[in-house]
Amino acid sequence: MEFPKIETQPVAAATAIIQGTTYRISVLTERLLRLEYNETGHFEDRASQVVWNRAFPKVEFEVNETEEELELETSFLHLHYDKKEFSANGLTIEVKGYGKDQARSWFFGKDPEHSGNLFGTVRTLDMVNGSCELGLGLMSLEGWSVLDDSNTLLLDENGWVCPRTEKGLDFYFFGYQSDEKGCLRDYYHLTGKTPMLPRFALGNWWSRYYEYSEESYLKLMKRFEKENVPFSVAVIDMDWHKVQIDPKYGSGWTGFSWNRELFPDPKRFIDALHEKGMRVTLNLHPADGIRGFEDCYEGAAKAMGVSAEKEEPVPFDVTDEKALKIYFEYGCYPHEELGVDFWWIDWQQGTRTKIEGLDSLWMLNHFHFLDSGKKKKRPMTFSRYAGPGSHRYPIGFSGDSFITWETLDFQPYFTSTASNIGYGWWSHDIGGHNFGYRDDELECRWYQLGVFSPIMRLHSTKNEFNGKEPWQYRRDICEIMENFLRLRHKLIPYLYTMNHRAFAEDLPLILPLHYEHGWRNVFGKVKNEYYYGTEMLVNPITAPMAENLNMGKASTWLPKGTFIDFFTGVVYQSEERTFDMYRPLDSIPVLVKAGGIVPMTEEIDSKEAAANPEKLYLRIFSGADGFFTLYEDDNETTAYQNGDCALTEYTLNWEKEKKFTISAVRGRKELIPEKRSYTVEWNALELPEDAAVQVSVNGVPCDLSYRYLAEEGKLIIELPAITAEDEIQIRLPEETSLYRNQTKRHIFEILKSAQIEFDLKTAVYEVICKDTTILEKISELQGMNLDHDLQGAIMELLTAQAE
Repeated sequence: MEFPKIETQPVAAATAIIQGTTYRISVLTERLLRLEYNETGHFEDRASQVVWNRAFPKVEFEVNETEEELELETSFLHLHYDKKEFSANGLTIEVKGYGKDQARSWFFGKDPEHSGNLFGTVRTLDMVNGSCELGLGLMSLEGWSVLDDSNTLLLDENGWVCPRTEKGLDFYFFGYQSDEKGCLRDYYHLTGKTPMLPRFALGNWWSRYYEYSEESYLKLMKRFEKENVPFSVAVIDMDWHKVQIDPKYGSGWTGFSWNRELFPDPKRFIDALHEKGMRVTLNLHPADGIRGFEDCYEGAAKAMGVSAEKEEPVPFDVTDEKALKIYFEYGCYPHEELGVDFWWIDWQQGTRTKIEGLDSLWMLNHFHFLDSGKKKKRPMTFSRYAGPGSHRYPIGFSGDSFITWETLDFQPYFTSTASNIGYGWWSHDIGGHNFGYRDDELECRWYQLGVFSPIMRLHSTKNEFNGKEPWQYRRDICEIMENFLRLRHKLIPYLYTMNHRAFAEDLPLILPLHYEHGWRNVFGKVKNEYYYGTEMLVNPITAPMAENLNMGKASTWLPKGTFIDFFTGVVYQSEERTFDMYRPLDSIPVLVKAGGIVPMTEEIDSKEAAANPEKLYLRIFSGADGFFTLYEDDNETTAYQNGDCALTEYTLNWEKEKKFTISAVRGRKELIPEKRSYTVEWNALELPEDAAVQVSVNGVPCDLSYRYLAEEGKLIIELPAITAEDEIQIRLPEETSLYRNQTKRHIFEILKSAQIEFDLKTAVYEVICKDTTILEKISELQGMNLDHDLQGAIMELLTAQAE
């Protein structure tokens, strides 16, 4: 076998370089500098493990130089350097835009951790109960960050790693102020783009560390089908292979041979899962190499040149190209021929190798990802984070989660913060893996977070009391869990478009609030709230329900504007404020901006989830103009890199026309079904009485039935099946307006569920029903000495909309 070669452009343009005997400065962009120092005068132009592309468009900058000093200036940065060994006094950079404030200036050696760094991510959450320290990110309150590449290995002309022969300084200075999207964009150019995931990866994953057999696993999948709960990925943990082995071979963690007692016919098992539309991944702990008990041992031993007669192990050695190829050819490929779709590279191999500074995890991630792309297949692997540049090898496995509220509370922050180092595809053990305790409410909230996470993968350890099947939980919670698992598959059209955005626009699916609103506006106000693609603002509930209220809460910051709750339809109009949002067990705060358009589908089984749907369900949210372009491609290959796709534009004209348009498809129309039908759910609107909804196809009016649910402010229209060439327009009367919340009804439901005195419920509701202003109601309620959370839940609804 030959490892695929990666394309790199590691040499910066000659016009971007200022060089002396012992230093070299490369002006890659107006805000990104490469700074090198080496006493021998040797500078490196090869790609490194982290940095692949130093060829940027030409940059305008000025240089003023004397024998003792160099001054370099771009539109954003001002550098002073004394031409000596880098030092705090001799190398400084001012990030412009902050005036003379020295806090906005950097000097060599300045501690980024104590300079307002907003942090990135960490290798694993194994053995972390609650929160942990995170690595440094690219974003900071002071507007600068440093990426040190001095000690990473290099890539030779064949794509193999090699140590640096010269010891010097080689680092990158990012001075982006608050332009965090621009910083990410240039970081991805420097280190390589985030590739697109295959479509199936965005569905639900079933994973458990458990001794399944072929019979028990397929029986479980059949039960899920009966419950109409879809899964698109089958994760088979380490018990797929032999684990009870003769001690003379060592431990049973490493294995490449199927346990035939549990899986007598592996191909039959994998074929059965494929027939259901599921993809299959197997767990790997490769550290102990290929040993004498393995099915593939004799061939591997012969290829490696070790004694099969003496049962000498075939070593796992990522520093040896021959050994690594044998690992793939004999350890992995036979299972891929059976139908294994990708690999789960788990912990065990450590961080030290024969080459100083080379992490075996990075090597496995790098070469597994490249190898998985053979036969024009879209590459994917499933492994742990191995430092900056790991975004090139999705998907990330964050480790064995403790089953505690503290751990759940950390995961939203952990996931969004990873975007600060460009890492956008974390997969967590949703529901928690081990230790901890049984808490049905905790599990329910974790499932809800999972649906609004990059990857939705349930997981748990080998404990008979720790299954993640929804029917293992309280009946009401089981129903909620199943509904959310179905919702994940319904959201795949939206998620797949965001998958492409991550590649094309260099924006991860999940972004912290400060990417859109600046850290000055949001820093320190909320922790767990984040943007979920272009349309949604999500704030998971990560703490137990408020006592006596039967509702959980999340401290929420709303920017200025109008937002509609994805689940309840409640309209929020904000001038920018922070307040608690309260939700019963069956929902969390998910807010869609006014004008938002969320493409969904009711085709949710595993086969449908991997294909472009024949039926789309569009959710439109009133209150502003909006635009969304649905992205679709072949879902499986790398043709997307060449622009092979189909694009469907959805346009909401709210301000002037009250019109919604589905445009004709652009691009590769053959990639989508020949005919496609739509259900349009138009949310948060009030239709005038006897309103006529007009629908036309290619300008020709058509008569359609529709339902208007006045109490919910929801219009549902079933559209005819159309071809890719057709255009549909829906027009509402000009008098149509934004929905007015049914505040009394919503507060009545809160009071009905609250575990408080009946007379108090009546007294509170009488205040709500009075013909008084909101301020007068609030004043009277505050005088009633209500429980803090009961008052908070009522205030949320009273103040949601302006009078």
